[in-house]
Amino acid sequence: MDSGHTAWLLMSSALVLFMTPGLAFFYGGMVRAKNVLAMLMKNYVAMGVVTILWVLVGASLTFSGSTTLGGYSVIGDFNLWGLRDLGLSNDHFGLPYPDNVHIMFQLTFAIITPALISGAIAERMKFTAWAVFIAIWSLLVYVPVAHWVWGGGFIGADIEALDFAGGLVVHINAGAAALALLMVLGPRIGFRRDIIRPHSLPLT
Repeated sequence: MDSGHTAWLLMSSALVLFMTPGLAFFYGGMVRAKNVLAMLMKNYVAMGVVTILWVLVGASLTFSGSTTLGGYSVIGDFNLWGLRDLGLSNDHFGLPYPDNVHIMFQLTFAIITPALISGAIAERMKFTAWAVFIAIWSLLVYVPVAHWVWGGGFIGADIEALDFAGGLVVHINAGAAALALLMVLGPRIGFRRDIIRPHSLPLT
């Protein structure tokens, strides 16, 4: 293992993780004052919900094994559930940094993706409904797509597509989910009737 690679990935993990509170403040400044706290919490809850799911089964379904459909790998398996057998060695992934550092780095992307979606449902969705949505969406949508691209699935392994910055896994994934939610929820109450001013442009 290489200490330089490990240090860089640890720093990168921290930087990506900081995007979530940054995004919370950005979205919080764009909504009306009465909805600031709700907007902040919709971002922060992603850190808790996604982390629990990622540790229990998400990382395993993304990076462990392969379940094929029509000859293409579409999802992983449960061999690494609870992150068992992963530690400070690089025995599982064979990367120049510890396995658990790799999983932590990937976790930060799993967190920021649903946080990105929250901007689309500003002032449109209750907190409890949002928490349930991100739990279901993370397992049924984010994890399979992450496996397809980064976990040895058919896009990364068979098509040999390269996605270093999460163009498909994060941005297209979040954008498609945001559009689908908007089509279901519709515009904010009072849209085109009331003046809806941002709470704090400096905060954004």
